[in-house]
Amino acid sequence: MSEPSNIVWHNSIVTKEDRGKLNNHKGAVLWFTGLSGSGKSTLTVALEKELYDLGTHTYRLDGDNVRHGLNRNLGFSPEDRAENIRRIGEVSKLMVDAGLVTLTAFISPYRKDRDKVRAILDEHEFIEVYVKCSLEACEERDPKGLYKKARSGEISNFTGIDAPYEEPESPEVIVNTEQLSLEKCVGEIVDYLKENGYVK
Repeated sequence: MSEPSNIVWHNSIVTKEDRGKLNNHKGAVLWFTGLSGSGKSTLTVALEKELYDLGTHTYRLDGDNVRHGLNRNLGFSPEDRAENIRRIGEVSKLMVDAGLVTLTAFISPYRKDRDKVRAILDEHEFIEVYVKCSLEACEERDPKGLYKKARSGEISNFTGIDAPYEEPESPEVIVNTEQLSLEKCVGEIVDYLKENGYVK
C-alpha cells in the first residue's frame, strides 16, 4: 500500500536519544512469541514488574488486550493475523521512539510477520524472545480452554492444531517455560538486557 502524497513526516526537536538519556536506558521491543499457553503473558507481567523495580520505563502490549480495542475488527485468518502483527509493530515502534522498553505478548506464528516488525525498527531495537514450550505441555495447561475448543471444532485456525506455528530461527533469547520456573525465565531475560546495555 502506497502512502498518500500529501502526508509528510514531522520531526520533533526532542530525539529518541534524548528520551533515552532522560530515562537512563535504551528503548527496545521485547517480542515474545510462542504457542498459546506457553506463558507469554505471565512472563511479560512478571518481567515488567522486575524492570519497573529496576527503574525501567516499560509498557506491555498483550494479544488479548489489544484485540479489545485497536484490533477488535480482526479475526484469525492468516491475513488478519498479519495485519494484527503489523499494527502492533507500528505501535511498538512509536513506543520505542518514546524511549520505552516495550513487552509484546503475541503468538505471532509466522516468521515473515515477525521479520517485518524487526525491519521497521532500528538495529538492536527488536529482541525476539522465543517462549519455548511443547504443544503437549501447552495443551495440558490450556488456561483459557482454547485447545479443548479447537480439538472439538468450536474454534478454527487455531495455532498448533489446524494452523501453523513457525519457530524463530535465531531469536535473541530462548526461555523454556516447560523446564524453568517463572523466576528463572525472568532472570535470564533481565541478564540479557543488562549484558547488552539495555538496562542498568
